[in-house]
Amino acid sequence: MNKRDFLRAAGLLGVAGWLNPLKAMGNDSLIIAETMRTGDFTLPALPYAPEALEPHIDKQTMEIHHGKHHNGYVTNLNAAIKGTPYASMELGEILAKVTAKSPAIRNNAGGHYNHSLFWESLTPKGQGTPDGEMSSVINASFGSLDKFKEAFNNEAKGRFGSGWAWLSVDKRGKLFISSTANQDNPLMSRLVKPAGTPLLGLDVWEHAYYLKYQNRRADYITAFWNLVDWNKVAERYAAAIR
Repeated sequence: MNKRDFLRAAGLLGVAGWLNPLKAMGNDSLIIAETMRTGDFTLPALPYAPEALEPHIDKQTMEIHHGKHHNGYVTNLNAAIKGTPYASMELGEILAKVTAKSPAIRNNAGGHYNHSLFWESLTPKGQGTPDGEMSSVINASFGSLDKFKEAFNNEAKGRFGSGWAWLSVDKRGKLFISSTANQDNPLMSRLVKPAGTPLLGLDVWEHAYYLKYQNRRADYITAFWNLVDWNKVAERYAAAIR
């Protein structure tokens, strides 16, 4: 696969205007599933069984979250882009170009991307801490892993209503923590500041946790750290800073 095909596969041709080539998603199979899209976007399969994340995230939540919510974003995105210039674009290009004038495309393209990244950010095996370069850059950026988690947790808990918390890297290679409302994400450079490439995202919509945790968002956020795939985060960081 050549560089241009990789960017198409990662859905990031439209982001390459402000990111260097290959500032992409690493090897996320759910994003790469959009390779050379000639028709509708499709719902990717989960990379593990829906019960595999228990006890931290329950099977029923995963089935509803993936099969109903994510599937709804994919279905609605295909309907929203039909007959528009966005219909021929890859997912990353849509995110880079969408504006507030196209709310259905904004919400559903964001929903598709965000959930695809989220599923790939979790692993049933659990990796309590990053290592190597990822550990070093987190310590250098935030002081320690514990301080990073505290800042990320506060961002996730402080997001009023529905949205996401993010660890991202900006175009200078600097890590930052942020949150976005609804299905926005840092790739939406015309809508979201600061903009950057997401490395890790946490869904704090109530549907992501309410069956198990009810209104205890803080408990859900704490449980999330038992499932983070730090190898995947490191892959994304390495790709983004090339």
